[in-house]
Amino acid sequence: MLKKIGVVAVSLGLVASSMGSVQVAEASKPEWVKPGKPDWVEKGKVENVIYMIPDGFNADYATNYRIFKGEEAVWDDHLKGMYTTHSANSNITDSAAAGTAMATGVKTNNGMLSVDPDGDELETVLEASKDKDMATGLIATSTITHATPAAFASHVEDRNNETEIARQMIANEVDVLLGGGKSNFLPESEGGEQEEGNLLKEAEEQGYEVIEDREELQKKNEISLKDNDKLLGLFADGPLSDEMIRDKEEQPSLAEMTEAGIDILNQERDGFFLMVEGSQIDWAGHDNDAAWAMNEVEAFEEAVKEAIEFAKKDGETLVVIGSDHETGGMTVGANGSASANPELLRDVKATGAQMAAELNEERSNIAEVIKQYTDFGLNETEIEQIKKAEDPAVAINKVISDRADVGWTSSNHTGVQVPVFAYGPKADEFVGFYDNTDLPNKIAEALKLKLDQ
Repeated sequence: MLKKIGVVAVSLGLVASSMGSVQVAEASKPEWVKPGKPDWVEKGKVENVIYMIPDGFNADYATNYRIFKGEEAVWDDHLKGMYTTHSANSNITDSAAAGTAMATGVKTNNGMLSVDPDGDELETVLEASKDKDMATGLIATSTITHATPAAFASHVEDRNNETEIARQMIANEVDVLLGGGKSNFLPESEGGEQEEGNLLKEAEEQGYEVIEDREELQKKNEISLKDNDKLLGLFADGPLSDEMIRDKEEQPSLAEMTEAGIDILNQERDGFFLMVEGSQIDWAGHDNDAAWAMNEVEAFEEAVKEAIEFAKKDGETLVVIGSDHETGGMTVGANGSASANPELLRDVKATGAQMAAELNEERSNIAEVIKQYTDFGLNETEIEQIKKAEDPAVAINKVISDRADVGWTSSNHTGVQVPVFAYGPKADEFVGFYDNTDLPNKIAEALKLKLDQ
């Protein structure tokens, strides 16, 4: 009798345990697969894709940022895999070749944009989306004609030919273009880079509303894709200001541009494709400027939050987050340290270059300038290090990185594999280890597109 009672008790315990496991499993599922969602969400129907590229980012940036922030980042719950980034002619890619791989699914040589090594044009996932009557958009904090956004809507053998890239972007009629680079659309007679012709006027003739500041972007509801309106927002002659000094009244944040882009593109019933780049994470990496890097990652995270929040409500939007390459060889910990303290970077209020620009000719005001923009009281060794440096900005960045135990191994890109994060229907298709050329093919498959190469 006691044995039977014991068996029953154990059985009931197992059932209860099993039910508890089911509840835990259900609770751990992402929003779009939890019970109560419509069947079409469960089946993973994808109508929209938001492709988010944090230029220069990898797992070390992610780790340092998590410590800097003091809690998990929005993408931490959505890690799916890793991929390789080499180009056709180098183990270390540049942004043009990486952007091409991520836009077309084909490797090319460094410096080339959406053409193969022989110069033949390659169809991009944005162009394939447009062929399916989807709305399309590109957003960046660089010039909109810079390598990564350019890879999705132009075909040139030299990434530096930004005037030709601008012409092709307008000819491609991308519905939403937001970023910097106004000078690449204006003629030389008006202080621009175009030899002749005013691309802003041509854009207006094609149905673009051209805007130049944050206030105008906030009137985005006046744009109607149904009336064939399009939006060209160029908020600086060159790239946008870095996040640490951006005039928040004049220039929109990456998150604000992302929100506006989504709102406009979502008017299209046939879905949309949007690429968003956090361009200046890479530039901070080139400068080995740890504080600038963390601030740019923070700005990018705010944009990702906008995308995921929309995807949660929409149920048919896939968000894919992956870098084109790593920049700077960032490490978590440095110089034999037994700790990593990037949270100290929260108190840095300017880039190394900005601080160096305020040094006097004799560099006798180093301590005062650093104190103005940080909470660091420099010691004599650090002051001498900056005073004697050939480039004081480099020296300032090294001192600040050393204080935070953030290391750097290069001032260029590195060839390390990078992580991919995904949220929404078909997100599990991004699980695994693969190459950057697989990303656009996975996106195309989710949208039921065919990339014709």
